[in-house]
Amino acid sequence: MGPPKSMTSSTPPASVEELLERIRAEFPRLSPQLQTIARYLEQNRASATVDRIQTIAANCAVQPSAVVRFGQRFGFKGFSDLQGLYHAEFTIKASPAHNYQQRIRTLVSAKGPPIRPVDIGRELISASIAGLEELAGKLDAAALEASVTRLAKAQAIYIAAVRRSFPAATYLAYALQHTAKPVHLLSGLGGMLHDDVRGIGKRDVLVAISFMPYGRETQYCVRAARTRGAAIISITDGRLSPIARHADIVLPVIEGAAFAFRSLTSTISVCQTLFIALATRLELDLSITQDREE
Repeated sequence: MGPPKSMTSSTPPASVEELLERIRAEFPRLSPQLQTIARYLEQNRASATVDRIQTIAANCAVQPSAVVRFGQRFGFKGFSDLQGLYHAEFTIKASPAHNYQQRIRTLVSAKGPPIRPVDIGRELISASIAGLEELAGKLDAAALEASVTRLAKAQAIYIAAVRRSFPAATYLAYALQHTAKPVHLLSGLGGMLHDDVRGIGKRDVLVAISFMPYGRETQYCVRAARTRGAAIISITDGRLSPIARHADIVLPVIEGAAFAFRSLTSTISVCQTLFIALATRLELDLSITQDREE
């Protein structure tokens, strides 16, 4: 039995972008299982073209019937129609990420001698290249322009990230120190996170960096910044991310992955873009910055 008609979109979307727009609009009303599937389909647009329903269900820790219900919720008869929408998009242009996934699956499943370090290195590099190519094709000019404008006007800049995202936050904090802006890295050192974020105000900007499974500390910083009226720029893996929900500006980044390790190359590239664009806006002498880095 499918979902109630009142809870189902009668007409299926005509494109993946239209589907994602509908998902974003209905996301708060979806069940936790359907929210998990929604995030997966947003963040894995390439693999969703070829993955079997059992694979998607396993990756989302749900039953295949939940994937079918998800499709029906948005006007599809079943999973095959939903997947057909993704397939139509990716037959128009080949996806580097998909080509990479096929190579990595072949490498891992192949019988033979253990994988050499050089093979691991090449696959990690290939994953990073695929992620960068996808990022280059999907850079949001308006969002980047708005981000730089917010940073330029900010009285102070706060940066929040934990665990895997923390190196990117550390780099961004280091780079921004080359400007005259006060920069605060919310590291939570000594258990002082709540005290540190308390200083953020209406004229400040919080840059929050987080990816699934999304750091609780970063989510707290976003909520605290919103309560205090600060602007929020989120660097995350999609507009369904919990740190995107309260953000003024979202900069989506989907990293390449190999051997269950996600790269940080694309995230660092976005951070570098923000810094260099801000430095240009503030007319910072980049030759002095280069000398200091060396």
